Amino acid sequence: MEMSGPEAEDAILAGVAALRQGRAAEARRLFEQVERAQCPLPPPWFLLAQACRQTGDRDAAERILDRLLAEEPRHIGALIMKGDFLRSEGDTRAAISFYGTALSAASEAGPVSPGLAEELRRVEAFSREARSGFEKQLEDRLAEAGFGPSERGPRFQAALDILTGRKPVYLQEPTSFYFPGLPQIPFYERSSFPWLGKIEAATPAIRAELEALLADDDGFRPYVRETPGRPRPANPLFNDPAWSVCYLLDNGEPTAFAQRCPRTVAALDAAPMPVIAGRSPMALFSLLRPGVHIRPHHGLLNTRLICHLPLIAPGGCRLRVGGEERSWEEGKALIFDDSFEHEAWNEGAGTRVVLLFEIWRPEIDAEEREALTVMYEAITRYHGAPRDY
Repeated sequence: MEMSGPEAEDAILAGVAALRQGRAAEARRLFEQVERAQCPLPPPWFLLAQACRQTGDRDAAERILDRLLAEEPRHIGALIMKGDFLRSEGDTRAAISFYGTALSAASEAGPVSPGLAEELRRVEAFSREARSGFEKQLEDRLAEAGFGPSERGPRFQAALDILTGRKPVYLQEPTSFYFPGLPQIPFYERSSFPWLGKIEAATPAIRAELEALLADDDGFRPYVRETPGRPRPANPLFNDPAWSVCYLLDNGEPTAFAQRCPRTVAALDAAPMPVIAGRSPMALFSLLRPGVHIRPHHGLLNTRLICHLPLIAPGGCRLRVGGEERSWEEGKALIFDDSFEHEAWNEGAGTRVVLLFEIWRPEIDAEEREALTVMYEAITRYHGAPRDY
């Protein structure tokens, strides 16, 4: 049977009108005529599936949906209808999978019709409720088996948070250089670094040298600033003194302020800092004023760890690395891998200041460190040392 384009359009419009008026059998007949005909229009599979569903022929509706999704796997309406069928069969997990794909496709598609928007709200609400039920079932079963929240290790809890969607998966994503095979650890525990106690014990002396700099209002400058020969950073804190730093060791060399902070520099001798010409060691005081949010970003490298020794740590200050948040406590270092996405807030009433320095990752052996040092120095000679912003 042949059908011209206008004839097919008329049949589809008549079918849509019949469907809206509750005459599903008539609508199905019209849509099937267009499907079987040789015409320039694509088959109205989704409309036909709707008509089949309204006539109670679920098997036919599902066959048509499967055919449509084989051709258009991101068809939003078909994904929702397929999810509805699976939900009615009690297969909630499969239904959520189709609903999730529909929601993802809709987010990519841009504005949708009011009717489809209402459908999307419906499936999103169901998916949220189903996830909550799944999470409760897991928590109840774990508690019954003796694995309540207080009996779990941090690694298991992190995995559970990812499974239930409470937190996304975060991985190392350095912006400049990636060294493979390293463990994905956002925060390291202080007990893993025997040398750290010497630096923490020097906190009062380091803070005294910091306060002398602050009293003179000397040495601090915006952390995010323009670098000669590079584009201006697209960062809202560009040239903003609310996030300021005072370098003691910069690009591998002591600054004038290192001479004013001899006890700080001496304490840093205990740390396994990289020694790389034109790059490292690096140490600075980092100042964050009240109300400042350092937006999510990634560091340059995953071959180092960043250490914060909190010197002035008012309440309301916190740091997120990957999916974990911690607060600063005076004299207790935080050690983290800044190649994970991380961000910081000062939501308190006072200024936060930490001594920040970098160390080699403990998993990188001496031979690898030597090779990396040669490589980094060659890169620096070629195009200079990059900045973290």
